[in-house]
Amino acid sequence: MNGYLHPHWDGHMVEGWPAFPFFGWSTMLLWLLVFLVIGILVYRDANRRGMNGLLWFILVILPMVGFIFLILYLVLREPGGGQPVPAGDTAMDVLRERYARGEIDEEEFRKRREELERRD
Repeated sequence: MNGYLHPHWDGHMVEGWPAFPFFGWSTMLLWLLVFLVIGILVYRDANRRGMNGLLWFILVILPMVGFIFLILYLVLREPGGGQPVPAGDTAMDVLRERYARGEIDEEEFRKRREELERRD
């Protein structure tokens, strides 16, 4: 029988098409690596912007639909470079606020400020 009518695997032909060395496991691993790198970049960016980084990472690395979710992420993400998460008010900040609101007088403010400075 003719090889074109009944293609078979002989090491060089697959289903009647010539086999190329870059259509194999190495290409699949390369694409997996590309998806992982893009996923890590999206994860970091989403966390920096206060979004759920793990969810976006998983959605971006899904085979076949990862590019759709990547485009969706780029459209939906918060504008700007993201704001750094504030570390919270320090004890000195709270003391200054209480003094500014009039909750404590100047003498109490100085006493507590000196105590805080000694601890640092």
